[in-house]
Amino acid sequence: MSTPATDFNEREFVICQISRLVDDKYIYWVGGGGEPMNSVLLAKRMSAPNLQYLTEDGCVGPEARVPFDPLMTMISSPANYRALQWGTMNYAADLAQLGYVDYGILATLQVDRYGNVNSTVVGKYEGGEGRRFGGPGGADSIAALAWRTILVTDQQKRKFVDRVDFISSPGFLDGPGARERHGLPPGTGPWRVYTPWAMFGYGADCQLMIQAIAPFVTLEQVLEEMSFKPAIAPKLEILEVPTEEELMILRTQIDVGGQVTDRGRWIEFKDGKYRFATP
Repeated sequence: MSTPATDFNEREFVICQISRLVDDKYIYWVGGGGEPMNSVLLAKRMSAPNLQYLTEDGCVGPEARVPFDPLMTMISSPANYRALQWGTMNYAADLAQLGYVDYGILATLQVDRYGNVNSTVVGKYEGGEGRRFGGPGGADSIAALAWRTILVTDQQKRKFVDRVDFISSPGFLDGPGARERHGLPPGTGPWRVYTPWAMFGYGADCQLMIQAIAPFVTLEQVLEEMSFKPAIAPKLEILEVPTEEELMILRTQIDVGGQVTDRGRWIEFKDGKYRFATP
């Protein structure tokens, strides 16, 4: 029996949401570190003990030795411990190209209404005028080749833009049929976007649609933190809060030092409802 938690933060909330999607019937290709990796590691301990996943750098089926030291979440012996195979990013992309990867899970700097991801530059690319970032790493292959892609980002206006400044990793590009026209595998593409405040899916027009919100925010608050107005599902669901059991594993086994989860606002259950804790 699970017990709804009464105190948690935004980062823990979103990790638990994604973790509950993970099923050991499927193969996942997971972005290095952060919320994507923590979600998979939590699922493996909670509900999917036989889960097999690929790391972003191409390691197959590791039994990650956690907690990770800082910056050791990929291309390291703890992250790839007891792996079935130490491959490469290109090898993982080959597997995805053959259709063996069901889901990709990625964190993103900026996402637009079609699910395109920018992790390269904010502002103008030409002439070096924009602010440069690290680029996609293996995210472009994950977004291009996995059957479905799950994104995680913050609920901030600067993160949700009408059109990204630079497409580092492809979503639906500019609408239905665009991926196929550019040579990407038919039937692939973005599936869900999670933030600490909401869950988004996509409509038939390949544009973002709010499908659920957290119990500690309103729809109006979510919309205020977006640069465009997305579609809204006819029936808006309320996301379940983390359980005490999920938080215990997350805090004592996976992210003991708070490298990933020690960010964001805290939420408390008070006077019969969830709300942001007073600083």
